Amino acid sequence: MKNLLSVLLFLSFQVLAQNEPITKYSETITQKDLLEHLSILASDALGGRETGKAGQKMAAAYIAEQFKNLGLVGPVKNGGNSGFYQPINLYTSSPGDIYIEVGKKRIVNDYHNMVYYGNSPTSGVLTNSIVFVGGGTEEDFEGKDVKGKIVLTVSSSNRSWRDVAEVAEELGAVQLFVVNYDTDEGFAGYASQMEHYLTNGRLSIDKPKEGKSGVFFLKPSTAAELLGVKSADLTSGKKISSVEVTYSVSINTKVLETENVLGYLEGTDLKEELVVLTAHYDHVGMDDGKIYNGADDDGSGTVAVLELAEAFVKAKKEGKGPRRSILFMTVTGEEKGLLGSEYYTKNPVFELKKTVVNLNIDMIGRVDPEHTDSQNYVYLVGSDRLSSELHELSEKANSTYTKFNLDYTYNDEGHPDRIYYRSDHWNFAKNNIPIIFYFNGVHEDYHKPTDTVDKINFELLQRRTQLVYYTAWIVANRDDRLVVDKLQSQQVDSK
Repeated sequence: MKNLLSVLLFLSFQVLAQNEPITKYSETITQKDLLEHLSILASDALGGRETGKAGQKMAAAYIAEQFKNLGLVGPVKNGGNSGFYQPINLYTSSPGDIYIEVGKKRIVNDYHNMVYYGNSPTSGVLTNSIVFVGGGTEEDFEGKDVKGKIVLTVSSSNRSWRDVAEVAEELGAVQLFVVNYDTDEGFAGYASQMEHYLTNGRLSIDKPKEGKSGVFFLKPSTAAELLGVKSADLTSGKKISSVEVTYSVSINTKVLETENVLGYLEGTDLKEELVVLTAHYDHVGMDDGKIYNGADDDGSGTVAVLELAEAFVKAKKEGKGPRRSILFMTVTGEEKGLLGSEYYTKNPVFELKKTVVNLNIDMIGRVDPEHTDSQNYVYLVGSDRLSSELHELSEKANSTYTKFNLDYTYNDEGHPDRIYYRSDHWNFAKNNIPIIFYFNGVHEDYHKPTDTVDKINFELLQRRTQLVYYTAWIVANRDDRLVVDKLQSQQVDSK
């Protein structure tokens, strides 16, 4: 069956290779245009495009204006009008008064003794018993009643605290305390990093609600003090008695307004089906007076979407438009946890069941250290995870037109970086929509102020954009919808 599929795809590509329009409109994707767009979007004037800040708003306005000038339709309904913006209210949560008390001893969320990770407040001040479960193995839980109580675990390389949390929740525990470092010194380094991350506020789509709170991470000596034992006792296997504690979590919440930017091109006879092309246009803003311009991450993907839109619009104006409709979407909040794409898939402008593929672009303008001597490459992630047909089609598109060395290193399900779950395509993939993620790998300027326009390889950016174009063209114009022959198991991760 697979051999037959390959033969049919080969024959279809033989025809496509002789089809002038597919190459003609790819030529509208130029280094000059990419440079012009990127010089604006990654300029100092936009201040790093942090979600909800002025620079992100300026970038959204620029993208919407480009979509409008091209003749794309703003598909987002707002009352009796429609437009290019899909408005999103995000909730930014920062720690308020958070503490644990044992007797007269109070431990506060000071990033010295304790780090609280979560964005939901407790329903007032709570009193409960701590049950110590050591490393959190099945044997550690045996004979211990944790229902309605707090579980305290010491995580290790053999047993993640997340695994312990899952078991504890199944057994009815209401709260988790974690000792995640062997020494106080190790915890100090972790706490310092988390302080920078958490005090700036965490963003979410849903407003934080009272109920099950987050996780309390404790310094080893602090956890031992809570339990009335020595630090060494935490890992000695010694039986540790339950103790009663009082704790409370309050969260400060504000609303942050942001928006996805959508441009729609209607197809012809298959217009009810949709090809979605995405890139995130936000970045991380400024820190200590330095601007994080984000030229590669993800200015490169954003300008690629603009050039892809131009190519398909020109084709349609000349009577060669796509059979399926195309949604060009630049999303917000990726750097805060894939929030813009999550919002879209939960509040789709077009039914998700009509979306046949998502081609997502996040960093395609640079070369990573692994390819300094072989720069004719691009990483592809996810092409075979849901549709083997999409993978075959993508391979043929490349071998016929762009001839990159396609690198599937990050597509390995066992790869520790778990890239498949770390950009906006994931929110489509988890809804069983076939995806391809285009990526150049991590380089020395990733998330640094030095990710600037002058570092971009515009010849590679152009050709990688053209690869996305050829793949999108073929998917948009083929007779049959892509076959989904695998289903996505639900997993969660963050960037």
